[in-house]
Amino acid sequence: MGKRIVVIGGGPGGYVAAIRAAQLGAAVTLVEKGSLGGTCLNVGCIPTKVLLHSAELYSAVKNEGPSIGILAEGVRFDWAAIQKRKASVVSQLVGGVGVLLKSNGVDRVTGEAKLTSPRTVEAGGRVIEADAIVIATGSVPSVPPIKGLAIGGNVITSDGALSLPSLPGSIAIAGGGVIGVEFASVFSSFGVSVTVVEMLPQILPNIDSEIAAVLRAALEAKGVVFHTGAKLNSVESDGSSVSLDVGTESGPIKLNVDTLLVATGRRPSAPDMGTAGVDVQRGRIVVNEYMETSVPGIYAIGDCASPIMLAHVASREGEIAVENAMGAREKMEYKTVPSAIYTSPAAASVGLSEDAARKAGHKVKVGRFPLSANGKSVIAGDAGGLIKIVADERYDEVLGVHILGGPATDMIAEAGLALRLEATIDEIVTTIHAHPTVSEAMGEAALAALGRAIHMPKKQ
Repeated sequence: MGKRIVVIGGGPGGYVAAIRAAQLGAAVTLVEKGSLGGTCLNVGCIPTKVLLHSAELYSAVKNEGPSIGILAEGVRFDWAAIQKRKASVVSQLVGGVGVLLKSNGVDRVTGEAKLTSPRTVEAGGRVIEADAIVIATGSVPSVPPIKGLAIGGNVITSDGALSLPSLPGSIAIAGGGVIGVEFASVFSSFGVSVTVVEMLPQILPNIDSEIAAVLRAALEAKGVVFHTGAKLNSVESDGSSVSLDVGTESGPIKLNVDTLLVATGRRPSAPDMGTAGVDVQRGRIVVNEYMETSVPGIYAIGDCASPIMLAHVASREGEIAVENAMGAREKMEYKTVPSAIYTSPAAASVGLSEDAARKAGHKVKVGRFPLSANGKSVIAGDAGGLIKIVADERYDEVLGVHILGGPATDMIAEAGLALRLEATIDEIVTTIHAHPTVSEAMGEAALAALGRAIHMPKKQ
């Protein structure tokens, strides 16, 4: 008989871990209290991207159409139909996860899980014995302690923003991270007046500052108003409008909007540990580089334990955890984790930003190539972005790649592979990119780092 593995949580970390464990010959039980797919599939990555896709198509037809010869009278959107499609896409993909689990022989249990010992889990009225346990219980929206701030009515989190019965006329978004700017892009595209309040001096503080600045300018051109270096001091809602007192660098201001979206991040969600003895610090389960907790045989992955709260990170951590549970000794590596931001224009990055590379002690060389000089980007009407490559000056090793515009979120995979293989600038240059594609700009950015860009005017 193979090892018995219990996975708690059916999100992108948990269901991937369950399938991988089954592939390795384990008898797998997956416990999930809600819908399969977790936050990502139900109230995160997938439904958000459905709304963004609709927003992009609407904006393209309405704003770009006449300039490229596509004429349509009375272009409008149907919010109820968009919501219906979102639900359909989510339902299809949730069902698909169920099919995958069934085809791999994974036993599913519906219910809240409790660890009653290092080798037993109670869930759904059952006591499940295990040789190893993988905790993948995800995260929930984080609500900061601000005077008067309470979720409900027209004060919502990202969960509520995905299921609004109708669009407000105006919305304030507390938080200029990935969640905040993606919703800013959606709502502004549909004509909502959007104001973003961010405590730090830069929106998207975890990406390259140059890319963040260009993206901010692009969203401002669509009407989004940003207050950075600003503190939300208090909130007051009367049910029909929300009043916000905001401290800015130039003094206090008052904002009055129809709706407030609190997008200040997410916090880990750990299960009932019972007497298992798992170390939890500040709400996050403590794990080592093998994804194992303080208790041998109990692993934790994804948002409840990971330093990087992204779905694709959770999936990889899940694979690492169960491979180790089955006898391997694999370490989790975060060097090549890509970040993808599905705004319009889109942004993506992997590796070190220019500032981070310098702070790490590297002497760097930087190559930039504007998409305004890329034929495919000009054709697509998405030429306001750029590709930026950060490399080590001594060895020309690629340290980070940052993309704004075009199919950035798909193109970043090439950069991730380059970092994984410790590629040099020359190895990107000598990789032939198809023409005409946006990916050509990757090669041009590498050439620019060497002072040899072909499709940019020579500096005098």
